[in-house]
Amino acid sequence: MSQSSVAASSAPLSDLNTTPLIDVLLVLLVMFIITIPVATHSTDIDLPQCNDCTPPPPNPLKNLVSINAADQLFWNGQPITNEELALGLAQTRALAVEPELQFEPAALASYDAAVRALDVIKRSGVTKFGIVGNQKYRSFGSS
Repeated sequence: MSQSSVAASSAPLSDLNTTPLIDVLLVLLVMFIITIPVATHSTDIDLPQCNDCTPPPPNPLKNLVSINAADQLFWNGQPITNEELALGLAQTRALAVEPELQFEPAALASYDAAVRALDVIKRSGVTKFGIVGNQKYRSFGSS
């Protein structure tokens, strides 16, 4: 072997190893894609308004919203609609001291009815809210 071929084979490689750079860029790309907020599409729907709704008067200390097994909504024991619930919650928010709102769905009430009621409650902006009656179901399968 000649001296020049040995010197050429022992010379350091001058090429840059780009594999770690590509790996880092791919990780950053994946993180960027994950953190982009999901675009939400909304459809505006004109819902009927309740013109003759007169909700029961709110209690200045606490109010109970409950749902029975037939998915009927109640405000302090009186049957109401979702529109009347929204009006009653607006009245409680207008009081000097906002009363506590308690929510108690029956065990056999549908999930859909409970979610609709909770949606009305959330949109009203109530700040003092609690779910009550859970102690009845602390043992799974008990009646």
